[in-house]
Amino acid sequence: MRLQEIKKTRIVIASLLKPVDDTRMFEKLGQTLSEEAEVHIIGYPSQLIPYHPNITFHSLRPFNRLSPGRLIAPFTVLRLLINKTPNLFITTTHELLWIGVLSKIFLSCRFMYDVQENYGRNILYIPAFPKFIRPFIAAYVRCKEWITSPFVNHFLLAERGYEKELRFSGNRKIVIENKTKKVDTIAKKKNDGHINLLFTGTLAETTGVFTAIEIAQQLYGVDPSIRLTIIGYCSLQATLEKIRNTIRNKNFIQLIGGDRLVPHSEIVSAIQSHDFGIIAYAENPSIVNSIPTKLYEYLGYQLPILMIDYQPWIEMTKPYQAAIPFNMLILKPDEVLSQMKTQPFYSTIPQDVFWDSEAEKLKKIINTL
Repeated sequence: MRLQEIKKTRIVIASLLKPVDDTRMFEKLGQTLSEEAEVHIIGYPSQLIPYHPNITFHSLRPFNRLSPGRLIAPFTVLRLLINKTPNLFITTTHELLWIGVLSKIFLSCRFMYDVQENYGRNILYIPAFPKFIRPFIAAYVRCKEWITSPFVNHFLLAERGYEKELRFSGNRKIVIENKTKKVDTIAKKKNDGHINLLFTGTLAETTGVFTAIEIAQQLYGVDPSIRLTIIGYCSLQATLEKIRNTIRNKNFIQLIGGDRLVPHSEIVSAIQSHDFGIIAYAENPSIVNSIPTKLYEYLGYQLPILMIDYQPWIEMTKPYQAAIPFNMLILKPDEVLSQMKTQPFYSTIPQDVFWDSEAEKLKKIINTL
């Protein structure tokens, strides 16, 4: 039965920690599926909930990352599923896998798992939990994925590398990469006499926020026209305090967000108005076979990039002359500045970075269900 033929199909997409207007849940999966179906999105509260005629947003009650509220939230999702009785339930987090199994058994709905991360590996190597309990949490999550996998109708994999890494997905899988939505306008500079650098997304040691601060500081020492904007959310209070202390008295650096979720539209606006984006992930097994969403976004908006010299990402940007690779251990800020001012960027317009191709694959797999 084709999606086009089911005008009243009801689809629920849910996460616990992602905001209801999360770019993948709402702008990509949600908007694509809402073309022919009624879509409900469940997620963490957002500051600015957008309007869409075929999408209804359901905000969970706010809770801390490590709190009883996080344990209760899945049951709120289950209650909403019982109320909405969807034809298809898509979870974008491992935390709702048991709820997905229950919904399939008792509500007779199709069940999909949108695998956005290699959760077991990331829990092991990213300091979101105390180090001594990480192996146990990682093992539990991986066991949960294996145990619930027979109930999943299909797996959506956000990275190509997951096809080999995540064996629990079997043959019921399709790669739906986290490419960026088609853009109407390319990046526009502020023309304010400054060189405006930008760091977007999750603010954490592993995502390279402190490396971004350090490179901005070194470039500023050579050229006082350097400015850095850090925009995004930091889930760990200790890390947020460290960021604030690090940039204190550095008037050329501003922080937007930090203790609040930043609407994606605000991030897009920043991408359009800055001169260079910074991609500076710390060397960590968690980035193996991964492509940051911000890399697709910067390429889509033709924003020049200062990027760590990670070979797979360099190869991705090379055809477009999009990036200046750097290594902090041997960084020469005067040479980097010279490249920033003289190197031509985007002699070739990026093509294979847009969501359109993934949207067609998504529609096709939904049709088969």
